[in-house]
Amino acid sequence: MSQWPGTRVDGQRERYRSPLWPKRAARRLFDPTWIPDPVDPLVEDLKRFRVSAGLVAAVGVYTFVAQDFAFEEVLENLAIACLVLLLVTPLTVGAMLFVWRRDGPLRVLRTQLFGSLKLLLGFVAAVLGTLLLLSMGSNAGAPVLAIAPAVFWMMAFVVRAAVRINSNFFGTAAVHRCLPPLLASVTSWLMALPDLITGDLHGLSLTLGVLFILGAPVAVTGIALLEMSRLRRFHGIRLRRHPAHASRLP
Repeated sequence: MSQWPGTRVDGQRERYRSPLWPKRAARRLFDPTWIPDPVDPLVEDLKRFRVSAGLVAAVGVYTFVAQDFAFEEVLENLAIACLVLLLVTPLTVGAMLFVWRRDGPLRVLRTQLFGSLKLLLGFVAAVLGTLLLLSMGSNAGAPVLAIAPAVFWMMAFVVRAAVRINSNFFGTAAVHRCLPPLLASVTSWLMALPDLITGDLHGLSLTLGVLFILGAPVAVTGIALLEMSRLRRFHGIRLRRHPAHASRLP
């Protein structure tokens, strides 16, 4: 059976599905074949557990503890997250390129860098498009029933896309295996800084508020340090080395 180009095949479980399904569309767009497969199943399992636990904790805190679930705040946080991604990802990658230029040419990374940039812009556009549809749906004058299918499709698409890019951070693993954990750590701390600086505890007590705010960046950083340590120990991959010389992987 022929497969859609640029997608991964999951063995005998792969069946024909419409390319308009959110799951298949997200895989086709955000899991191209030029992104290398993960090399550490333990780290990937920890990442999935962290995402699931974070989602449960956030819903639980806002719904049962703070009892102040604000839909507008969710939209605002998503918009801020997109802005942080657009600013932090290129700056962090640029800083590492400055480090790597002493160890080898940067021209060989141009294709991977351009591919990662396209994934980043595509994901941000998808999130902003979803936010626009959600804002229209929350407007009393908007034709809610007319846009409901598009809203649910976009929400499912963004969720599946986020799952796809969770391990490789917009394909930056194709540039350097240590870039995804580095970018995840930097992004998570920058997302938490505004709440720490302003003292916004989301209606929680001081102890719960600090734990809630710091839980995500601490967990992300811990998993990132573990991933980079295992990459160095088992594959000889070091963050400061040029990607052309940093890996014993094929």
